[in-house]
Amino acid sequence: QVQLQESGPGLVKPSQTLSLTCTVSGGSITTNYYYWSWIRQPPGKGLEWMGAIAYSGSTYYSPSLKSRTSISRDTSKNQFTLQLSSVTPEDTAVYYCARESSWYDYWGQGTQVTVSS
Repeated sequence: QVQLQESGPGLVKPSQTLSLTCTVSGGSITTNYYYWSWIRQPPGKGLEWMGAIAYSGSTYYSPSLKSRTSISRDTSKNQFTLQLSSVTPEDTAVYYCARESSWYDYWGQGTQVTVSS
């Protein structure tokens, strides 16, 4: 059974960089042909795909967030990390990590991040 767990600060100040880590257990993030995504849901809005890192290490980003987003991985820890720079209150959301094959089959429980001074 694959499990994903998000971790990181729940409160970030405007203009700072948000950093979250997803720890994966029960499966390797380098296994063909899975993609490991970050998805967020602002209050009262729908899900927004932010980006992903593939089993190969290739990265993909939402065009609307690409200039502020970086996704990386630590294969020794079976973790992948999201960094979102220059955050504003509009980046307040529940942030999820998820595994994608043909669909999103495993999700983390989500972590609330609030951007506020």
